[in-house]
Amino acid sequence: MKVLPYILELGKALSIFAASFALCACHSQPATSAPTIVFDQVPRENSSAPNQTHPLAGRVTGARSEQRIVLYAMNNGRWGVQLQSGQPFTKIEAGGRWTGSTDLGSEYAALLVEPDYTPPQQTESLPAVGPGVTALEIVDDRGARAAFPEPKTINFAGYEWAISSGFNYRAGSKNYFDPANVWTDAKGALHLRISGSPGKWSAAEVKLTRSLGYGTYRFQVRDISHLEPSVVLTLVSWDGVGTEQNRNELDIELSRWGYIKNDNAHYVVQPYYVPANIVRFRIPAGVFTHSFHWEPGQATFETAAGSGGPGTPLLKQHVFTSGVPAAGNEKVSISLFVFHRAEVALKNGDEVVIERFEYLP
Repeated sequence: MKVLPYILELGKALSIFAASFALCACHSQPATSAPTIVFDQVPRENSSAPNQTHPLAGRVTGARSEQRIVLYAMNNGRWGVQLQSGQPFTKIEAGGRWTGSTDLGSEYAALLVEPDYTPPQQTESLPAVGPGVTALEIVDDRGARAAFPEPKTINFAGYEWAISSGFNYRAGSKNYFDPANVWTDAKGALHLRISGSPGKWSAAEVKLTRSLGYGTYRFQVRDISHLEPSVVLTLVSWDGVGTEQNRNELDIELSRWGYIKNDNAHYVVQPYYVPANIVRFRIPAGVFTHSFHWEPGQATFETAAGSGGPGTPLLKQHVFTSGVPAAGNEKVSISLFVFHRAEVALKNGDEVVIERFEYLP
């Protein structure tokens, strides 16, 4: 056996393998790592002087020179942007450090954003990492990374819905949402209830766990003629970011909004205060199916008696062609709550039944 040629060939093979391994290793390493945000200081838990601002500080790694920090504090179910000298942005100093001030909150959030990003002033859901937002970090009032419990869910009409809990604002009214106020019956219908007593009402709400996008949304609702004027039932598609003025929202509202003589139904493309964005009408007693067909640049709303099948006469129809939001991260929610700024305050609890929900792409 010729040993020397064998050793030379083996050495050549090992050299090729080593080179290939090194090349693969180089390609497997990311060129850059994603930016990260760390909190170094938050207001002390149960801090005194609740009406004063408190320091909030931290560090960011991997940020570009033109990017900035936006700070939020959570209170009563809403995130509020924390202004710095009247501006929503906090400058990133040398070494990636940033320092700002904040009102007291149950949680605090820092977003690393692009220079042209416009943050919502108040929002129920923080913007996700994506266009305009490069990084996001949330901590509790002890500085620990916030851990949000998974919401309870319920199956209705073949879809999974998250059940809201805790305080949230709806139409400018703060409501407490209790999961015990939501259930389905033996026939699969969804029940939503307002329970409690005057001054201590609790509401009900469910949200789809995924976005469905453009298409037709139908809600068959049992008789609502018994609802007191301050009770509000909304059938909504919205993305949760921002307020009613800018959160990409389509509404079917069934309420008299606290006034005995008001119409009890509305179609709305938010913001509602634009006259062309709202249509009011009356619904008599009985079962009705409410729907909206959503497509780029247009939303067609309809209300029909019963199941609203083919050939059923329409009680109302309206087509919106301006202000219609584009599909994005929106989800359908069904809410039953109390309008606390009503002329006629709620005297008794109440309940509604959604017999059927249907989506057609």
